Amino acid sequence: MKVTLIGAAGGIGQSLSLLLKINLPVGCELCLYDLNPSTPGIALDLSHIPNKVKVTGYSGSDSLISALENSDIVIITAGIARKPGMERSDLFNANANLIRNLMSSAAHSCPNACFCLITNPLNSLVPLAATVLKQAGIYNPRKLFGVTSLDIIRAESILSQYLQRDIMPGEIQVIGGHSGQTIQPLISRVSGHDLDESEIRSLTQQIQDCGTTVVKAKAGYGSATLAMASAGMRFISSLIRGLKGEENIVECAYVEGGSPYSKFFSQPLRLGKHGWSEAIDPAPFDAQQQRALDAMLPSLREEIALGEKFCG
Repeated sequence: MKVTLIGAAGGIGQSLSLLLKINLPVGCELCLYDLNPSTPGIALDLSHIPNKVKVTGYSGSDSLISALENSDIVIITAGIARKPGMERSDLFNANANLIRNLMSSAAHSCPNACFCLITNPLNSLVPLAATVLKQAGIYNPRKLFGVTSLDIIRAESILSQYLQRDIMPGEIQVIGGHSGQTIQPLISRVSGHDLDESEIRSLTQQIQDCGTTVVKAKAGYGSATLAMASAGMRFISSLIRGLKGEENIVECAYVEGGSPYSKFFSQPLRLGKHGWSEAIDPAPFDAQQQRALDAMLPSLREEIALGEKFCG
């Protein structure tokens, strides 16, 4: 199985490259790509870790096709990170052309791959990527993922600290989208607590604000990279297990076609040999969750439309 990481020299990319090299199954090939000329050196550096995962590295625009060729999974972290004061619309304007061009190349080089987008803003860039793949005539909605696992691990961390106990994988679902109020953690479903409505609102706000908090704390020197790399590794590991035929592998991700609430929506997905095989409806919602869902859907739909319209 060939896993290609585009944006491998960036803040998320280098950390994720290391985790992939260490954790990919034996016999996998890890291919790194970035415009940055250091990328072959990053691959060489990683190749000195003694395991059975082969690493190759490519840099420069002329090498993109070679990096993508025969890929089974393509992970995209390339793009500009959010800076203090930057709105997500600014981030979209900065990254939209890049994602369009990368997805166009991928559509021709590895049309049957699973595509995993990490570059923000996901709410708009995943619909943009879907439009590019549709225009190329190879779109399979079950193989295009917006990786929202960062919201999951943030929710697990914040709830674990607040409740003073471990939150196990799968115990908290985060649905909706991947920005601001579109991030909807289903906190009331976590067992073993007696949280009131004000506590749930406060914890929800903390989870929604994590990205902005990290950007501010890094004082203009970056956004969330290390936790995102860990979250990305978690999702890719689950995806590979599903592709290899392991059953009952469930992860939340932002996809098209699985939700009655929005055209693109993040929710639990059962992963299988051909991408995601089943979208698991997170309903029913309690009154607080339903109000939050209703309030954020107009914003989510606007962000989806922004991505779809970009490609005409």
